[in-house]
Amino acid sequence: MKDPEFFTSRWGLILATLGIAVGTGNIWRFSRIVAQNGGGSFLIPWVIFLLIWSVPLIITEFAIGKLTRYAPVGAFTKTAGSKFTWMGGFVAFVTIAIMFYYSVVTGWCIKYMISAFTGNLFNVSDQLQNWNEFSSSYWPMFFHFISMLLGSGVVYFGVVKGIERTSKFLVITLLVILFVLLFRALTLPNSFEGIKFFFTPQLKYITDYKVWLSALTQNAWDTGAGWGLILTYATYMRQKEDIPLNAALIGFGNNSVSLMAGIIIFSTVFALSSNNAIEQIMQSGPANTGITFIYLPILFSKFSNSYFVNSMFAFLFFLALSFAAISSLISMIELATRTLIDFGLIRKKAVMIVGIAGFLFGLPTSLSLKIFLNQDWVWGVGLLISGAFMAFAVNKFGVDKFRDEIINGIGSDVKVGSWYNFLIKFVIPIEAIILIFWWLISSITWDSEWWNPFHIENAATCIFQWGIVLIVLIILNEKITRQIQRASN
Repeated sequence: MKDPEFFTSRWGLILATLGIAVGTGNIWRFSRIVAQNGGGSFLIPWVIFLLIWSVPLIITEFAIGKLTRYAPVGAFTKTAGSKFTWMGGFVAFVTIAIMFYYSVVTGWCIKYMISAFTGNLFNVSDQLQNWNEFSSSYWPMFFHFISMLLGSGVVYFGVVKGIERTSKFLVITLLVILFVLLFRALTLPNSFEGIKFFFTPQLKYITDYKVWLSALTQNAWDTGAGWGLILTYATYMRQKEDIPLNAALIGFGNNSVSLMAGIIIFSTVFALSSNNAIEQIMQSGPANTGITFIYLPILFSKFSNSYFVNSMFAFLFFLALSFAAISSLISMIELATRTLIDFGLIRKKAVMIVGIAGFLFGLPTSLSLKIFLNQDWVWGVGLLISGAFMAFAVNKFGVDKFRDEIINGIGSDVKVGSWYNFLIKFVIPIEAIILIFWWLISSITWDSEWWNPFHIENAATCIFQWGIVLIVLIILNEKITRQIQRASN
């Protein structure tokens, strides 16, 4: 059964889609990756890859969703052909697998937001011990449940009453909070040193290929491009909506939030910590959680001489982080829900199945950081395959036809030129191949048993888990295609 709902306005669509792109990766991961890759040196390739990876893939997702009115599985059937339905299945599976552990991360954020609000966050003597005790307890399971309940509840009410209204509130409030935190961070003593580090490039980093690969990876992970999420939301965009302009607004809006978060974090870290501790702060903690859940609470306690003021700013930060996480989680739940709708289920039944399954399959991650690391590694790298599959679908459909009739078709205010053809045909597939091989080969250097599929982060565990999913999907390809076609009649 097809869902007849549409976003009520362009801004409703943009804010909802921006909610996809703006997540914990903008606030949590971005600053850590910048610190590891030479500060301002990282920003140059980061902006370049926004233009030659993220924006063209966002355009592609908008166009495929608008054309097909299906989530990834059915969308690939209509664009690449029925023989390649399994590719859409893989795109959907990767994002749903991420949903299982992203809900756990969302729960961490909610827990720290509550702790900051109640004042308990500053009532502990050792933040590292506090994090270790929390992450090794059963509490993450409880907050994972809360996250899935909140996200599923929003999706249950549909596109307009649920997703659009909630996204408007979450994204607008998030931006207001970030501006407040930005103002306070910039007024801290010595904050300029953090800004200087953040925006000053160094030649030795700019000429390092690893910095460029990290910048491409960050773009692949934090804009939502290639995930199938934007494609799913695009099924609800009106026929006269402009694709290129919306894609540009999402891409540049997402990166603007990353820059704002970077200024806040670097200003705070440099203002309130000693120089020799900065590198340790930016890269520390189990599962790289140190900056967010260990050191930032310590730094917020030094914001002023007022306990109340410090608690307020800590609460605002974790509230912003929670809102960013929830808005992204909602889109993942909607992708899974819309996929089931495409198979013939009604929304209410579909979202209940997704909510229950999301909670159950997320339980192992909520109880073990090792499982979290494994799943984040396997499906995070798997997203690069999803991006390559998106480009393949367009090439199979016909790039010229896709650009002329879909992207530059009805509702197009801004026309996309032939540069899109070049990026989709050659650049994005090459980028994906390079990144996949780089990450897998790099894992050999940190895991001597790289061939063991049961290790946490190595090449073998990726190939093993991807292989299982791909083999099953290819075997079931014809059956899946028939079911979607039957449901659409």
